Amino acid sequence: MTAQDIVTRIQQKVASLGIAWRTPTRDVFKAGSPQTEVKAIATTGMATFDAIKRSAAAGRNFVITHEPTFYSDGDQTGSLEGDAVYQEKQRFIKDHDMVVFRFHDHAHMLRPDPLGAGAARMLGLTQYALPSEPRMYAIPQATLRALAADFASRLKGHAIRVVGSPEMPVRRLLLSPGYSAVAMTSAFDVAVVGENSEVGGIAEYAMDATASGHPSGVIILGHIQSEDWGMREVADWLKTFVTEVPIDWIPAGEPFTRLS
Repeated sequence: MTAQDIVTRIQQKVASLGIAWRTPTRDVFKAGSPQTEVKAIATTGMATFDAIKRSAAAGRNFVITHEPTFYSDGDQTGSLEGDAVYQEKQRFIKDHDMVVFRFHDHAHMLRPDPLGAGAARMLGLTQYALPSEPRMYAIPQATLRALAADFASRLKGHAIRVVGSPEMPVRRLLLSPGYSAVAMTSAFDVAVVGENSEVGGIAEYAMDATASGHPSGVIILGHIQSEDWGMREVADWLKTFVTEVPIDWIPAGEPFTRLS
């Protein structure tokens, strides 16, 4: 099978679920030739050079990424043609007969959204989902401190940030992976997000709510940390209708580190 064959099958599967394929869309080939014969597939949260190298080492020459490959949402490379990092990444992809395809817009249209499902599973929230309230979870009471510590342990995260009183009780939380533009309300105690504006958003609301005697909290996991696990769900989904080649999840991993 070629990379184009597999993308065509993805488009057909999406269509069979009643989802029209968008144009324009982020979900296009980003590097390599669509006519490349696929030996095996790797899904990942972001096609970093490291993730691409690990995919090649594992014999996976077709990388399906959720986030960009070349440093902007639209993978605009005009200004990068003379950049040494860009050139080296492209050279590696070419030398190893690799292809990169982005699967973002239509992944989020699937139901359940695999990116949300993957985050919930990794955070241990799946069993607490409220069927009538999407993205909402009713959990056994815990403090904000304990909840954030548990999430950091599960994700092995180095850069999880918390807004709000550490000892506030948490019973209901909203999970919104990736970039979140959700509004903070009294319908939940804590918003668990991938990334959010630090000004004029839920972090500011949570600070004001706490200062006014109505404790609210935010746990910021990091964009990739919140969605990377969802691409494992995408790998499992692909396996249900692409059976000719091996498919594995290769995590992009935590992009941040902690200075000692």
